[in-house]
Amino acid sequence: MEIRDTQALLFDHSTDCILTPGSPEELMQFGKLQAEFNQQFEKFFPDNLASKTIVVIPSLTLDAEVLSKIDGAMYYEERLLCLLMLLRMPRAHVIYISSMPIDPVIIDYYLHLLPGITGFHARERLTLLSCNDASNIPLTLKVLQRYRLVERIKRSIPPGHVVHMACFNTTDAERTLAVRLGMPIYGCDPVLSYIGTKSGSRHAFLKAGVPMPPGVEDLKNTEEIIHAVVALKEMYPHQQKVLLKLNDGFSGDGNAIIRYPSLPDKASLETWMHQNLHKVIIPVANGMDAKQFLEKFHQMGGIVEAFVEGKVKCSPSVQCRINPMGAVDVISTHDQELTGEHAQVFAGAHFPANAEYRNEIARLGMQVALELRDRGVTGRFSIDFVSVKEGTNWKHYAIEINLRKGGTTHPFLMMQFLTNGNYNAVTGLFETANKQSRYYYASDNVQRNSYKGLTAQDLIDIAMFHGLHFDGATQKGVMFHMIGALSQYGKMGMVCIGESAEEAYLFYTKTIEILDAETAI
Repeated sequence: MEIRDTQALLFDHSTDCILTPGSPEELMQFGKLQAEFNQQFEKFFPDNLASKTIVVIPSLTLDAEVLSKIDGAMYYEERLLCLLMLLRMPRAHVIYISSMPIDPVIIDYYLHLLPGITGFHARERLTLLSCNDASNIPLTLKVLQRYRLVERIKRSIPPGHVVHMACFNTTDAERTLAVRLGMPIYGCDPVLSYIGTKSGSRHAFLKAGVPMPPGVEDLKNTEEIIHAVVALKEMYPHQQKVLLKLNDGFSGDGNAIIRYPSLPDKASLETWMHQNLHKVIIPVANGMDAKQFLEKFHQMGGIVEAFVEGKVKCSPSVQCRINPMGAVDVISTHDQELTGEHAQVFAGAHFPANAEYRNEIARLGMQVALELRDRGVTGRFSIDFVSVKEGTNWKHYAIEINLRKGGTTHPFLMMQFLTNGNYNAVTGLFETANKQSRYYYASDNVQRNSYKGLTAQDLIDIAMFHGLHFDGATQKGVMFHMIGALSQYGKMGMVCIGESAEEAYLFYTKTIEILDAETAI
């Protein structure tokens, strides 16, 4: 029986019973799988020689309309190809699922970088499966629609292996697939997904005692938006603009700006907002107008938040991990690079964050992480901040929690896998196995019209000819990702690793110069 949507029935052949997605029976089965994962984590994760299989589901299970505004959204599935580096463990198997087949040149590119393992040995332990479906529905739903593909995944797991799923984010759909496959997920239980919304984030920040911008959460309709916008102006008369944020926005594309008009009093502002709201909302997402934004806001709810002003302003983030045993770690800090007229869209990140505040935001991130642990959260997540310099000090405002892997996850994992190093929580720096520091600049949004038509083979040939490729001996260089989007969209990602922040960014600018020259007409 095939599943056509998330409300369809799920047939579990192992128990010969029908499980309805979201039903008490499915929730109970998922709970059992997750409880077993705790034991698996404690016994098998520390053992690099253990026989284990990781099923990678790189689905961006997000709102399809918001996601459709992102060029080449399907190719974001390639960001988790960094998990192929797990094949450096000689008894590990990886099963990687994608919407469309991934170019073998790209797979070879990743396997070539494996330290201490031949490409052939790794390829024998890698299974690539595809839905052959380029539609814009999330990958997890595509898999659930294909009963035979689900069975093929099960058959691809070697006998005697412990197994778990690794996902970009964990929603009800991933839970259904986990139960269907009979394996746990290393990630947050979807019943806790509210914590990762814009409204849920604000509640968590309040409980953790972490500063955040003035705002109002759990808004559901136009009337509540207007009331919140007016109330913020009344409480903070000097506020010039506010942000509207969809609860489940992605990469800043779920945000919109409202500028306050020059009006004499609150009453006239409220009247003016009722008359002009559709005219003054400026959505960040390309191709989305105010009407579409408000329709989406009514569907998923959201917040109104003061726009934080500052002459010197940064957007750092802290990446954390809570393992199934409850251990909490800060595993990286970044300074995010935001683009667009109002600097709302994530474009790239520098690792580590500014030395002036990296330890302070790590401390604030730990406060939030401890609160999330107490609520039952597991897996990787990040906390985004807006930081403003006031004199010689910095003031930090927490703005959102991303209960998923994000734009700063795969670059950090890539550097960690390539160098066999780790983040030093005391210094806030990354140390390779031989105790050398490494920095990087990463971007998911390297895009030029002139790059359209470049194939994966073309890109790798250019990189090799110009010496841009990551060098395992020096543990420096450039690693490309999202290469599949290059030919159609002229878009890809890069991780540029150097001995200093300056060298890392120099690798980036040098690569852009070379690509521009190679594609000049």
